[in-house]
Order: sequence, then structure tokens, then C-alpha cells
Amino acid sequence: MQITFLGHASFKIAIGGQVLLIDPWLTGNPMLTEDQHDAAVEGATHILLTHAHFDHVADTVGLSRKLDIPVVGQYDLMGYWEDKEKIATVGFNKGGTVDLGGVKVTMVHAVHSSSFGTDDGPNVPGTECGFVIEGDGHTIYVSGDTDVIADMKIFNDLHKPDIGILCAGGHFTMDMKRAAYAAKTFFDFKTVIPCHYKTFPFLEQSAEALTKALPGVKVIEPEVMKPFDL
Repeated sequence: MQITFLGHASFKIAIGGQVLLIDPWLTGNPMLTEDQHDAAVEGATHILLTHAHFDHVADTVGLSRKLDIPVVGQYDLMGYWEDKEKIATVGFNKGGTVDLGGVKVTMVHAVHSSSFGTDDGPNVPGTECGFVIEGDGHTIYVSGDTDVIADMKIFNDLHKPDIGILCAGGHFTMDMKRAAYAAKTFFDFKTVIPCHYKTFPFLEQSAEALTKALPGVKVIEPEVMKPFDL
């Protein structure tokens, strides 16, 4: 399995013969240069979305059309785009699991908000979520944008993820301290990968606090477009 950080909360995960783009934000992403865009999405087979905020979905419709791949996410948002944008989608909901050709993806709860702008004002289709992704002998918990929630214990009890991709920048989501609390209170991760930080000055700039709080856990501060294997 190979993971590539695309900046902010965007990842490319090659797992189980599929290549998943998680919340791909290319246009306007200050961590990803324009000349990196094509390489960032090369080989992608699916787009997974945790919610509808611009820094997670700005390029979704265009990428779905350009790459001819489906968008996978919360039922209401997928239905809206399939109807309005005529793109292929896989819509499901919290607690549900879909099989993407050998990779199983379960949608789980998150606490945040979800909307995007239109000419008629904000559109709020569906709700925020996270994912549990299973393949290649690994189980990955992708938190999406969230605060700490007690549901995380249920996610661990049911799925036992060994890898956590956790939002940890603060301001809009849990910060490093809260992400560390979540990891050590509710999970038994072997590896933690922080995200949704460093992008803007008002977000946390270092994962040092997370690393110090999780002795015995491998905390990887990912570098943009530097793939690593797990």
C-alpha cells in the first residue's frame, strides 16, 4: 500500500489494486503547485469525499469527468451531483460499506459541517463523515474534518484500524492535542498521519505535540508528493 500526501487534507492511496483520491483539492491549494496537479491524480480510480467544503471538493466534478472515475460519498451529495452534473457516483451513508473492486470502504460519523456555495447561496446536501478503508492487510481510519467524538471507540472496536489519518490543525477541526487524545483514548494505531495543518498561518504548523503525546506510535509528517509505503 502506498500513500501520497497532496497537501492540506488531500491524499492519494494505492490500495488493493485501486487508487483512491481522498478529498482532492488542487486548484488554489497553497501546498500543491500547478505543475504537480497531473501527477497528483495520475492513475486514480475513485474519488472519496468526506464533506462538501471547497478545500475538499473544489476539483471534484472536473476530475470525475477528466479521469472518467466515480465520486464516492454521502448519499445526498452524490445524488445532487449525479442529477445536476451528470457524473458517476457511489452514494451510501453512515454505517454502510461499499466494495470498490477489492477495497472495502465504510462510512463513519464525524462532527463538523458541510456546504458549498452556489449562485443561490449555500447548498447543504448531506452531512460530514469519515471513512474506514480496508485492503492490502491494512485498515485505515480517515477522520475527515471532525472534533474528538466518543464514536471513535466504536470504530476501533468494530474495525481495529492500524493507520489513522487524522485532521489536527485546529480552528476548524481538532488540534494536535485533541487528535493525540483521540488516538490514545480510542484507538490502537501503529501509524498516525496528521493532516489539515500547515496550509494556512492560523492552523498548527508542526506535529511535534502529536508525536510527543503518542510514544510507541509511528507519527509520519507527510511531505507533499513524496509517496511512502506501509
